[in-house]
Amino acid sequence: MDTANVYGWGENKGRTEEIIGSWFAGDRSRRDKVVLATKVYGNMAGDGDPWPNHDRLSALNIRRAVDASPKRLQTDHIDLYQFHHIDRRTPFEEIWQAIDVLVQQGKIVYAGSSNFPGWGIAKANETARRLGSYGLVSEQCLYNLAERRAEMEVIPAAQDYGLGVIPWSPLHGGLLGGVIKKENEGKRRASGRSADALANSSVREQVQAYEDLLDKHGLEPGETALAWLLTRPGVTGPIVGPRTADQLASALRAVELELSQEVLTGLDEIFPGPGPSPEAFAW
Repeated sequence: MDTANVYGWGENKGRTEEIIGSWFAGDRSRRDKVVLATKVYGNMAGDGDPWPNHDRLSALNIRRAVDASPKRLQTDHIDLYQFHHIDRRTPFEEIWQAIDVLVQQGKIVYAGSSNFPGWGIAKANETARRLGSYGLVSEQCLYNLAERRAEMEVIPAAQDYGLGVIPWSPLHGGLLGGVIKKENEGKRRASGRSADALANSSVREQVQAYEDLLDKHGLEPGETALAWLLTRPGVTGPIVGPRTADQLASALRAVELELSQEVLTGLDEIFPGPGPSPEAFAW
């Protein structure tokens, strides 16, 4: 289960952690069956400009946040504590000092990053190596068929340092979930990220070609997008956020779905990646 201290946003910051905590409280055996991940970085002190140490990755904010999140989650420890964004103001020496104390106290087990650039992963883990700290074990990044820039630097850095890659928004806000077909059938209108993307005619042509390819092979778009991620080097598993039981069942089917080489080649032709780094931008 993946969440963050700020999820719920606005006056509801922390609400998603509370929902998970209520679920744990309903049956205490559930906690041992879950890998629990949450995040720290955002301002939890209210709206407007935060005071120093009310956000980012200062040792004080990390200490405050890691005391508050388990209370909402109704647990005594966090399995994976993730830095929600790179902090350009706080040195990693300070960050790892705070994390090492929390590990020793048994409040967290591992630390991970989210939305880090490749250089940030390298800097974090080289600093950890120098200090004798364990370092990052995972990177959670925006990665899907329609958004493959992570292949240029982030995923190679994660692979080189042995981090698991946990893609978020695997359907790109619904864009890869059969959005055009659903619109045409009157089932659901595109919104948010997918609506913005479809306003671009070239993107709409791409998505239409994607849906046509999968229709030809009798494949469901959402399941295919998830299954494609599971074929990618370095990917541990995409984060899914189903709204319904049917969507959850569809996501689970993706684990068993094997994509043919013909389909994989067709997907690469429709959504080409940037290519390896540095060749993608240097030559």
